[in-house]
Amino acid sequence: MIQVALVGAGTMGSYHARVVASSGRASLARVIDGYEPVGRGVAERYGSAWQPSLGDLDGIDAVIVAASTEAHYDLAKQVLEAGVPLLVEKPVVNDFEKTNEIIALSASAGVPVLCGLLERFNPAVIMARQLVADPIHITATRHSPYAPRIKTGVAWDLLIHDVDLAIGLFGAEPCSTSGALGHFHPQSAAGAEDVASATMTFAGGQVAQLSASRIGQKKERTMTVHELDRLIEIDLLRRDVTLYRHVFADAVEIDGRGYRQQTTIEIPEITNAREPLAAQFDHFVDLVEGSADADAERRSILPPHAAIATLIDPAH
Repeated sequence: MIQVALVGAGTMGSYHARVVASSGRASLARVIDGYEPVGRGVAERYGSAWQPSLGDLDGIDAVIVAASTEAHYDLAKQVLEAGVPLLVEKPVVNDFEKTNEIIALSASAGVPVLCGLLERFNPAVIMARQLVADPIHITATRHSPYAPRIKTGVAWDLLIHDVDLAIGLFGAEPCSTSGALGHFHPQSAAGAEDVASATMTFAGGQVAQLSASRIGQKKERTMTVHELDRLIEIDLLRRDVTLYRHVFADAVEIDGRGYRQQTTIEIPEITNAREPLAAQFDHFVDLVEGSADADAERRSILPPHAAIATLIDPAH
């Protein structure tokens, strides 16, 4: 059973703590957080030890970094230089060059790294990947009410998920990424965008149009995959998939003042509705134990980070 250290005991860190503690493949050995009431509270809840800083990693087989994005770079370097496998929340770093440095360090040290692009493990996404055959156009909406605790902009915080999913569904890196950023909320940090819209084009002519916002009035997570003769709709919150196929359309009346459409609808049953965070952790353990391909995992991390970096700075 692998011994895991968790860095960061905030909202996301507490979720990781629960998953690790309930796993039959790992033990939560340490909870590391500079704020003692929070860190010690999570540690005691799951029978773990608390410490205020990372320190040495003797006796630790893997580390999960769920600290603030601003701390990722230094923590990731320290963990990988110690030769310990790393699961780091997304983004690895909100800077492409530094992310590239972390991935290169992982490769040179021969130490696995996994980025917390959690939607990859959403049961609806897993089902959609089995159904999608020849996608040509992807649209996505990822909107949320405002969360003051998130200091980075929505491109790195939210949009990166759908960029990653689109790249995976098309099976290729984008040829171009363009879009627009909007800054609106008075509580947002300087330069941290509240709205991000991206258009990505691919070598085969495919297009992805993706929207992220943190000034919405409801939480929405949807993705639509268009094929020539079929539409696959993914609800990432409800974790279900619906397939539509157009059959017929015509005017309802002879003077054309109405519209009638016939569409077939199919709702496949999703039999593996496992919690994405638990599925992601299992994959991380596979990487630690060597049964999953660490090189392939590393290669999958850079393309979405590169696309977000280009959106934020087209000169990138």
